[in-house]
Amino acid sequence: MSRTTSPSTQKPYSLVRVCRVWHLKRSTIYWQRRSQAGPASASRRPGPHGPCGDAELTQHIKTILAESPFHGEGYRKVWARLRYAGIRTSKRRVLRLMRENQLLAPHRRGTSPGPKAHNGTITTTEVNKMWGTDMSTTFTAADGQVAIFFAVDHCSLECVGIHAAKPATRFEALEPLRQGVRKYFGGFGPQAAQGLALRHDHGSQYMSHDFQEELAFLGITSSPAFVRAPEGNGCAERFVRILKENLLWVRDFATVEELRQALLLFQHIYNEQWIIQRHGYKTPAQVRQEQLRALPQAA
Repeated sequence: MSRTTSPSTQKPYSLVRVCRVWHLKRSTIYWQRRSQAGPASASRRPGPHGPCGDAELTQHIKTILAESPFHGEGYRKVWARLRYAGIRTSKRRVLRLMRENQLLAPHRRGTSPGPKAHNGTITTTEVNKMWGTDMSTTFTAADGQVAIFFAVDHCSLECVGIHAAKPATRFEALEPLRQGVRKYFGGFGPQAAQGLALRHDHGSQYMSHDFQEELAFLGITSSPAFVRAPEGNGCAERFVRILKENLLWVRDFATVEELRQALLLFQHIYNEQWIIQRHGYKTPAQVRQEQLRALPQAA
């Protein structure tokens, strides 16, 4: 109809006018034309073609996933690692290719959260302002169940200390803090870590008299999370998941010492290679180094 010539103006009727008279949507007409033309003439998404085709980019994605020391990284981190390798493309394209090639990590669908026990955020804008600590367990062939204690920075999410021991006592729970205080505060002594707060749960190790007394000796402020609210210690809980998915659930250990050495190696790999979206896809070590370099300039 839009190709019919008007007898009065000798011009073809416009598609806009035809659709208005027939009470049709123009989008429907365009869709029908595209369907009749077949898939070969399907319109392509506008924009540049990118550095390579889909097949080549898919191979780059598979290489990134194979070379990464971590399991279950999503399309955003794959996109960031491609940029580090000099391959610039869009996140949506990476997501599409990973979905089409079954490269996305399986995940559980979350349930709708209930009322919050607290408001605000537990992350900080500066390193060494708040650390979070928690424990997990695993099994060894010779020693049976073993406890794993660790501490992470709430700003950079850096693992500042990690330790494994057969007895899960309050003294073993202090070891990651001692490691972090020695490394990041220059020594172990009275009030050495003054200004630092420690987020922990209400486990017997953390609420014990000896643990709290050593915190006071080091100048660390105790900051317990709300009871039955693990999100209050969310930074440590997130590190537990990373540790399990990339080490504890994929390897077997014969002794506590073998596990301890593996944890120290994982700590180094995590701090140097794990990338964090909210910090612009930087590693925990990069975040700390940038903040420490900025301190003399601010002074």
